[in-house]
Amino acid sequence: MRIDIITIFPAMLEGFLNESILKRAQTKGLVEIHMHNLRDYSLDKHHKTDDYAFGGGAGMVMLAQPLADCIEALKKNCQYDDIIYMSPDGEMLTQAVANDLSLTKNLMLICGRYKGIDQRIREHWITREISIGEYVLSGGELPAAVLADAIIRLIPGVLSDESSALLDSFQGELLDAPVYTRPADFRGHKVPDVLVSGDQKKIDEWRYQKSEEKTTRRNKKTEE
Repeated sequence: MRIDIITIFPAMLEGFLNESILKRAQTKGLVEIHMHNLRDYSLDKHHKTDDYAFGGGAGMVMLAQPLADCIEALKKNCQYDDIIYMSPDGEMLTQAVANDLSLTKNLMLICGRYKGIDQRIREHWITREISIGEYVLSGGELPAAVLADAIIRLIPGVLSDESSALLDSFQGELLDAPVYTRPADFRGHKVPDVLVSGDQKKIDEWRYQKSEEKTTRRNKKTEE
C-alpha cells in the first residue's frame, strides 16, 4: 500500500508515522508513506497557502491553486483509489471504513487547516471525506495519523499476530472483553479466577459474556 499525505506541517506527522507498528510496516515494505509539503506548490513568493474568505467572516481558507497543483502532480505518477479530505463534517471513521480502506492500494490524505479548504477542491478533486469525531481540531494532521494507523495495522503481515486485528473491538458486533496480565494479584486486586483456570471453554464463555455486558453498557450511554 502507498499513502501520500499533503500537509503544511509535515514535521507534525513524521515522528508518529516513523515509530512502532507503522515503522515496522514500512521497514517490511508493506506500506509506503510519503509526505508532501503543500507550501512547495504555492506560486506565491512567500509560499502562502491561505487567504481571506469571499463574503467575509473570521478565519482563513486554504487556497485552491496549491492543492489542485499538488494533487494533479501526484496523480501523474500514481492512480489513487481515493483522495481523502480529513474533515470534521465528513463520514465518521469506523472499523468498517478502516477495513474497507485497508484493501486499497493507493490513498491520498489531505490535511486541512484554518476554516478548511476551498470548496471547489472538495467538489472536483476529493473523492471521500472522513471525520474522526464531531469536534474541531486545529488541522487535519492528527486525523490523518489516526486514519493511517487504523488502516495500516490491518494489512496482512503488519502485526506479529495477525489474528489480533480480527479480534479488536468493533470488528464484530461486540466490544472486546476486559484483559489482564501478570501479576495475578496486584495490590490485592485479583484477576478473575476463570482466566487462570486453564479451562479454555469457560474462558471463552466468560469473555463473550463480558463483551456483551460491555457493549450493552456502551449502547445505553449512547442512547442517553
